[in-house]
Amino acid sequence: MGMSQQAQPAVATPPAPGPKEKDGRTAQRPLALRILARPDVGVFLGAVAVYVFFLVAAPPVREASSMANILYQSSTIGIMALPVALLMIGGEFDLSAGVAVITSALTAAMLSYQLTLNVWAGVIVALVVSLGIGFLNGWLVVKTGLPSFLITLGSFLILQGVNLAVTKLVTGNVATDDISNMDGFNQVKAVFASSFDIGGVQVKITIFWWLFFAAIATWVLLRTKYGNWIFAVGGNKESARAVGVPVNFTKISLFMLVGFAAWFVGMHQLFSFNTVQSGEGVGQELIYISAAVIGGCLLTGGAGSAIGPVFGAFMFGMVQQGIVYAGWNPDWFKAFLGVMLLGAVMINLWVQRTATRR
Repeated sequence: MGMSQQAQPAVATPPAPGPKEKDGRTAQRPLALRILARPDVGVFLGAVAVYVFFLVAAPPVREASSMANILYQSSTIGIMALPVALLMIGGEFDLSAGVAVITSALTAAMLSYQLTLNVWAGVIVALVVSLGIGFLNGWLVVKTGLPSFLITLGSFLILQGVNLAVTKLVTGNVATDDISNMDGFNQVKAVFASSFDIGGVQVKITIFWWLFFAAIATWVLLRTKYGNWIFAVGGNKESARAVGVPVNFTKISLFMLVGFAAWFVGMHQLFSFNTVQSGEGVGQELIYISAAVIGGCLLTGGAGSAIGPVFGAFMFGMVQQGIVYAGWNPDWFKAFLGVMLLGAVMINLWVQRTATRR
């Protein structure tokens, strides 16, 4: 064989491609686990369970008029639970929310009646007062660095005392005077406390306001820069500040949203009953916070949704009215709420662990 012929290098045949191994970091989780990971799934399942329970235990619940009453009770809790939930996602609490509702109603009632003004004037001043309370709470939290639990506990005690003392001083009683004959009363009532006839059933306007506010809150959380700010400041405010998130503005505005909702619910109470008791509202803040927690909002902040508290409020309304329709002793209401709260928290914990285990 001649020297001109050189040995040709062997050509290695590449191995046939086998099935690609999924990296644990990039593998997509099954649809069921992704659904379970949502913070509002657990409370939805809980709401269905509570509804089915009372559907069987309390036959009157099956009537359309009964469901209208249940949704009405849920809406008065749910309107407040929404901003309370947003505030919790932002990493803060507001223990003054319950008495702030009464402060708003008292302001509108006494200003209108004692000064003989159109009730719209009292409504507008009450809005300013409610927003001012929210601003003050938020400003104190961001400026002092103290836990919002302590700041708003102080606000709760101050407002509780002021509500009672000022009402007695101005009216000579623990309740405000009847404002049903004041100018503008019917127009304001149409906005805050009217009813609609739907299929022969009277449906309160607060139900529609509740669902409207829930839709707005959901859009804000999921589709706006402000929603991203809320999650960011609740997760880690220092990291959020480092990337340009206006932490102080976000927290103060969230407290003011709670003030706005307190004004709205206060106006509903005033124009539903024409008067308001100055000692009411104590304990309601725990109901609002519980509805948010049951709805999947973490106590540590940074996680939650606006839909979850809607189901949480529905569960509260369902239990509150369901006990009455079942003919049980209403004294058991708070006990049921405690069981619901513990059960919902454990279900949410199980759901989250199941969803993240893989």
